[in-house]
Amino acid sequence: MRPLTDPLRRHLLAGTAAATLAAALPRARAVATDDALQTRPIPQSGERLPVIGIGTAVIFDFANDATKFAERRQVMQTLVAGGGKLIDTAHAYGRAEDRVGELVADLGVREKLFLATKFSYGDSRAAATESMQNSLRRLKTKNVDLMQAWNVADENYDLGLLREWQRQGLCRYTGMTISQTRSYEAIAKVLAREKPDFFQINYSLGDREAEERLLPMARDAGAAVLINLPFGRNSLFKKSAGKPLPDFAAECGATSWAQFFLKFILSHPAVTAVIPGTDKPEYMIDNLKAGRGVMPDAAMRQRIVKFWDAL
Repeated sequence: MRPLTDPLRRHLLAGTAAATLAAALPRARAVATDDALQTRPIPQSGERLPVIGIGTAVIFDFANDATKFAERRQVMQTLVAGGGKLIDTAHAYGRAEDRVGELVADLGVREKLFLATKFSYGDSRAAATESMQNSLRRLKTKNVDLMQAWNVADENYDLGLLREWQRQGLCRYTGMTISQTRSYEAIAKVLAREKPDFFQINYSLGDREAEERLLPMARDAGAAVLINLPFGRNSLFKKSAGKPLPDFAAECGATSWAQFFLKFILSHPAVTAVIPGTDKPEYMIDNLKAGRGVMPDAAMRQRIVKFWDAL
């Protein structure tokens, strides 16, 4: 996966974000606006989850880099200060789990977070158990909030081991993920049969295939839905580079392309939260604004799609 840092987005935000960031970071409450960050219920429990989180692939995979550590620390601090709590990582993301664990411990915010990680669905029982134990060690926690089977591509896969871990108190929720269109058919069968607590899938304004079947299925199965790749590995920023937001974006309070993209995703009735990869505190502030205020209604969603497809 390519890094999620986007020079185009950085350029677009440069004018206003620097001032916003300078005002926001010294005091936690300054990140918030008059509108609280929206939350949505996890269907299996009713627990409410803030709609904006962080993905950690690539951008939290580093070692011996004090500048990146300080920057990611500000990202995490800004998330929590702005009312967010969801951080999604994985054993396969290189050193991301290590960095997340170190940052969480350094900030002392474990009790304020909803930590999600993953293991490879094809692992043997022994290998999966070792992966779980290693994840807990790296994340410096006795349990995670969500453990997910990563990129499930076997239609016969079952969540038996995950549910054992759940009973043992190693994870509070179970889930599975996908970010590969070629595996949609297989994971659809698992989703319908196993009914996980969480389902994570790739979805964006530029990649709407999940709307056809999997998002409605997840809702019917009672799964909370997390969205990965919301910016399409930055392809959305490339397409929108140098172009103004449509005038109607103001109707849902979107003042940046990132907010426009995220509000479109969050307006889908099946979606619980979105986890954009975030490596800059000013991006975190921008993302959090997408989780506040008015969301597009069905009519506006159609306008957004029509506008985007013609852009």
